[in-house]
Amino acid sequence: MPSSSLKTSKSSIISKIEVFRVPPRWLFVRVETADGLVGWGESTLEGHTEAIEGAFLDLKETFTGWDADGIEDIWQHAYRSRFYRGGPVLMSALSGLDIALWDIKGKKLGVPVWQLLGGKVRDRVKVYAWVGGDHPSAVFEATKVRKEQGFTVVKMNATDSAGWIDSPALIEAAVKRVREVKSLGMDAAVDLHGRLHKGMARQFAKLLEPELPFFIEEPLLPTQVEEFADLARAVSTPIASGERLFTRADFRPYFERRALDIAQPDVSHCGGISELRRIASMAETYDVALAPHSPLGPIALAACIQVGLAVPNFVIQEMSWQIHYNSSDADLFTYLSDPSVFSVSNGHVAAPEGPGLGIQINEALVRERAEVCFTQPPWRNATWRGEDGSLREW
Repeated sequence: MPSSSLKTSKSSIISKIEVFRVPPRWLFVRVETADGLVGWGESTLEGHTEAIEGAFLDLKETFTGWDADGIEDIWQHAYRSRFYRGGPVLMSALSGLDIALWDIKGKKLGVPVWQLLGGKVRDRVKVYAWVGGDHPSAVFEATKVRKEQGFTVVKMNATDSAGWIDSPALIEAAVKRVREVKSLGMDAAVDLHGRLHKGMARQFAKLLEPELPFFIEEPLLPTQVEEFADLARAVSTPIASGERLFTRADFRPYFERRALDIAQPDVSHCGGISELRRIASMAETYDVALAPHSPLGPIALAACIQVGLAVPNFVIQEMSWQIHYNSSDADLFTYLSDPSVFSVSNGHVAAPEGPGLGIQINEALVRERAEVCFTQPPWRNATWRGEDGSLREW
């Protein structure tokens, strides 16, 4: 029985919580209620799959038997009741559960999640796609393909492996790639992935500034709040970050120090739809835009789109279609019964009108792939070392 004293409808009781490890690197969450409603969430934490699976042992034990309608009560209990809170593992596990509960709520009421968040403030969301991969090279040809697919904005990693202070040629090449992309009439965002440190990040941002990039993402490691603020004051380019920040409390010092122009919480890391919506509102207070991070699966993308439709400061959504982490047999549309829900037209995806998250998951395929995937090593990111043998940021 639930430890909560809140009244529980027997039909909305959570009867089952399952997690599925599926290719290429995703962790899906399935929540079922006593009356047969099913909601899907995503708890992908890249490279840490087993840790999330372990966290779900506790979540299953705790919340089976609870009222699925009590999204906020469940969120608060999962976040606060175990004394320790926050961090990538707990928040990613909670994210998948939260997303699934919103999906159930929407299906129960027969409305999209964006309707439950106050209604939509736009009819479509702007999206961008990746080019170049972890080792940026021929982004020009890749950008041509993205343009044909209907995108108007692309994002690329600025560099591959970089030393603490490295050759200026490294960043000169990155600036040249941005210039090439823009020559095709596309906007270009640049992701530094925290690979550079402040001396070189400042040099790069100043050199790139005349090219008017859409934004610079994670120019520094997320531990460097003051240095983020210094960089934001030094250049006019919008500064974006947030994929490795997990709660409003994590974002607070960035907002207070005017260190960000664009907040990028990841719905699969930050506590799901509930916390993503709260971070968006907090960001708006500081005149900061929202561009959710999501190089992940279709459930995470669907959750981001629901929030993006309902918040005024949303600007653009990351989309993992044909991203370099995917494969020919496991891409963004693989587990969807109807991939057309994510169709890209003139750089946008239209608001889904279906109930809940607005997507239909091919459950049979998920179970089939998960059975095989569980017997194989989970996805791990690359480990990079420099010429001198020292560890470098990935």
